[in-house]
Amino acid sequence: MVLPTPSDLRAMLRLALPVAAVQLGIMAMGVTDTIMVGHLSPAALAAGALGNLYFFIAGIFGQGTLMALDPVISQAVGARDAEAISRALQRGLVVALALTVFTCATFVPVEWVLRVLDQPPEVIPDAASYVRIAIPGVFPFYAFVVFRQSLQAMHRVAPVLWTVLLANLLNAGLNWVFIYGHLGSPALGVAGSSIATSVSRWAMALAVLSISGRQVWHHLTPWRPETLAIEPLRRMLRLGLPIGVQYLLEYGAFAAAALLMGVLGTTQMAAHQIAINLASFTFMVPLGVSTATAVLVGHAIGAGDEDQARRSAVAGIFIGASFMCASAFVFLVFPGALARSYTGDADVIMLTVMLIPIAGVFQVFDGIQAVAAGVLRGVGDTHAPAVINVVGFWFIGLPVSWVLAFRLGGGAVGMWWGIVVGLAAVALILLGRVRVRLGRTMHRVIIDEAIG
Repeated sequence: MVLPTPSDLRAMLRLALPVAAVQLGIMAMGVTDTIMVGHLSPAALAAGALGNLYFFIAGIFGQGTLMALDPVISQAVGARDAEAISRALQRGLVVALALTVFTCATFVPVEWVLRVLDQPPEVIPDAASYVRIAIPGVFPFYAFVVFRQSLQAMHRVAPVLWTVLLANLLNAGLNWVFIYGHLGSPALGVAGSSIATSVSRWAMALAVLSISGRQVWHHLTPWRPETLAIEPLRRMLRLGLPIGVQYLLEYGAFAAAALLMGVLGTTQMAAHQIAINLASFTFMVPLGVSTATAVLVGHAIGAGDEDQARRSAVAGIFIGASFMCASAFVFLVFPGALARSYTGDADVIMLTVMLIPIAGVFQVFDGIQAVAAGVLRGVGDTHAPAVINVVGFWFIGLPVSWVLAFRLGGGAVGMWWGIVVGLAAVALILLGRVRVRLGRTMHRVIIDEAIG
């Protein structure tokens, strides 16, 4: 394995830090929603969590599919192929529109699905209302992903960063208005949070397009007639669909754990939501490093520099794992203070304090697997991570969680230790796959025949 130089680490940090800041900013919107709804009642917290969970279970597949833009655009940037960048961005919007139709269709039976999954009856109406209100925000959510991934692949992160900052301010203000009932609005509770989020998603899509200026418009106009060609779209989907499946399987495993937690009770689900929200917030950093790694590996492959691709891969894994070790320390030392920042309910706090240190342990494996997947995405290897997710999360992690929680009486704590086992399996297998792929010759991803 080629070791990264200090300049490789600096290059990774220069891109990873602003990308991670973007991820943290996006996650901050969810944290703000959770805190503001959580101060209504534990039931409201659980309903908001369940509605948000359903939205992302349905939407995460499309978001992952659009990650095909990472290798396609980053490798085109490395090869200095401006036309390929334009075609990829335009095709990204076409795919986003199709994914919107598919995703919205899954929102219609939300209440029936939640009842079949035996969720707490007292939270289902508010959770279902949250999901239905979120429908208008699906397309701008996907469009923002297209613009964000394209700009990041072009090393233009500042417009995305400013957009996320403004969206956080807007979302917090709208939450204050709609959740609690201010400025003439009735107090809408959980439904108000969903309204605020949908409006903020439209603002994000329009703002990033406006702030980026010619950096995006230059590639959107003129519209290329070959953008709608079936074969290149098929190749892009062949690259992106496995990423979508990977994202769905990974998020779905955590969602299944949350649904099982709902079977245990409202207090358990509320505590789980707080702990997973904290872990998800810190996870945004290695997720940002993962994106930066995919971009820099893609740039190197596009430029034909395989040694640089290998050094960038190792630099990304090192930085992602190091940060997660530091955040794990915080979770292990300050669980009480973190739990009390979300809720004043004594029962929820007591259980949350038990879950947060376990989250600290699984974070290390979570960070490693995220960046390893980014390496493979930059190379254009998207099928293997999907298979590895099936094995690690669904054949190992969830069965262990179920046995520990229900068969051995471990409850919520047992459920979380099963998550640790699943993440460790995924991380170790992905590292093995990275080692194999970096040892081979790496070629640029072909979308249009003219590229070859």
